[in-house]
Order: sequence, then C-alpha cells, then structure tokens
Amino acid sequence: MSHVTKEMGNTSAVTSFILTGYSEMETLAQLYFSVFFILYICILVSNSVLIGVIYTVKLLHEPMHLHICNLMCNGLYGSTSLFPFLLKHLSSQSHEVSVAGCLAQVFCLHTFSITEFTILAVMSYDRYIAICYPLQYHSIMSARRLRSLLAFSWCYPFVTFGLYFVLTVRLTFCSRVIFKVYCANFFVLKLSCNDITVNNVIGLLTIGVFILPQVITILFSYTQILIICMHSGAESQGKALRTCGPHLLAVINYCVGCLFEVIQSRFNMSHMPYEAYTFLSLYFLIFPPLLNPVIYGVSIRTIRIQIICLFRGKSRLSPVVKK
Repeated sequence: MSHVTKEMGNTSAVTSFILTGYSEMETLAQLYFSVFFILYICILVSNSVLIGVIYTVKLLHEPMHLHICNLMCNGLYGSTSLFPFLLKHLSSQSHEVSVAGCLAQVFCLHTFSITEFTILAVMSYDRYIAICYPLQYHSIMSARRLRSLLAFSWCYPFVTFGLYFVLTVRLTFCSRVIFKVYCANFFVLKLSCNDITVNNVIGLLTIGVFILPQVITILFSYTQILIICMHSGAESQGKALRTCGPHLLAVINYCVGCLFEVIQSRFNMSHMPYEAYTFLSLYFLIFPPLLNPVIYGVSIRTIRIQIICLFRGKSRLSPVVKK
C-alpha cells in the first residue's frame, strides 16, 4: 500500500500501466491464446490474399477494387496493433505495459478505427458516382482523384487524431490500473494527475471531426442511390443492390462494433459477465478485419473469380469478365 501511495505521490514513478483485464483470463489463458492466435492468422491470410489478388491482377486496378485493397491494408494495420499485444500478455505472467508502449497502441488503434470509417465513407462516395453518374464515372473518378482519395483516407485520420493526441501525450499519470486488455485513450485519460476537463471538452468536440464528415458522406451517398433506385426498373435496382450490398454489410458491421465500444466505455458494465464485456470491447477491432475479406471476396464476382483461380493453382489468373 505504501508503495502505491508513493507512486501516486510521485508522478515520475508511474512509468507503466497494469492491464487488469487479463486477470480474469488467467485460468483459461491457453484457450484464449489459441483462439486469438487463430483469429490473427485468419485475418492476416484473408486480408493478404485480397490485397495480393487485387495488386497482381491489373484488370482489378479499378477504383472500387483499390478502395477494397485500402480497406484490407487498414485491417492488417489495426489487427497488428492489437493481436501481438494480446498474445504477449496472455503468454506472460506480467500484464504491465510501459506508458510509451500504451500511448503508441492508443494512437494505432484510434487511427485504425477512424481510418476504417473514412475508407468506408470514400467507398460510399465511389458507389454514389458509379450508380448516379455511370457514364461520367471514369472521368469523375480519374486516376488523380483516386490517388487523392486513397491518400485522404489515411492522412485525414492521422492528422486529426494526432492533433488531439498531443493533449494526451503531455499528461502525467498518478494511477496505473486500466480495466481493459488493451490501451484506449478514454481509460488512459482517467489515470492522469492533471485536470482533464480540456481534454474531455475537446474530445467531445473532435468526435464530430472524427466521424461527422464520414456519416454525412455515407448518408448523402445512399440517399441519392435510393432516390435513383426508386425511379429505376427492377433490373437496375438488382444491379445497385449487388453493387452496394457488400459495402452496406461492412458499414453495418463496423457501426455495430463502434456502438458496442461506446456502450462498454461510457456506461457501468460491472453487472455484465466478464466474457460479454470483453467481447463488446474487442468487437470493433476484430470482426471488421475478419469479416471484410469474406464480405468482399465472396460477394464481388470479379474478385471471387480470381481467388478461385488462385486456389485452384492456375499459373495464370482468369481474365475478368465484366457484368
């Protein structure tokens, strides 16, 4: 007790945090390790296969496919920011993480989540142009604009969150305990010795910056698509559904994960079983990278054909026949 008191009184002594979420996993640590290891391998393989197929087949170098490739790259980025960390702590008796290591994970996981939503918003804009302006699609979605959108998908999240993250990096910490299995900005702020009122106010304001443009883009795009579909024939409606279906599934899957994260972070979850709490906290970090390759690899015919050819061992991938 005196040691803890001394640490709280001396902010320079707090050089690491303790992740108490792992204490509940210790009895089944090997099982959790095996599950997370298998999930990580599945994510690495599935996302890498789609990236490899899209990169290799030049006929797939179209805006929609390149945006999908961008989404898969972000899935690898987010998963690699989480799973090695989980596996390390599940195989260790110590559940400490340095302040620098924790802050690095905070930055990676938060930029992953914002980038995911930004890419989905850019993809909805691409679908809006493809369906509402089909004849002008290639002139509007030119190579230059495509490069700009791909770069924007990464630069916007990193710059916006980076500016806010500076406020967290400058804090000193008096407490060490984080009630999670990974580091999150909201929980790190609560350990600060400083007055975090400014952080909380700016944090609430920046939520609009992090998600509002994406929400507006997605809602606008699909509102316009819906209006076009309402005035089109059954064949056009079916084609629009096939074109937008995978993207809508990805958006819904990610939004469900974000909703789970908000619920378990902002409300008292002490009454909830530990397994359910952990599932809610990890959903948005695990299931989008896990399911996105399945959604796009199975649903989009042009990609599905190439994957089938790849696994059949054909030396030359089948040319894409456009529908």
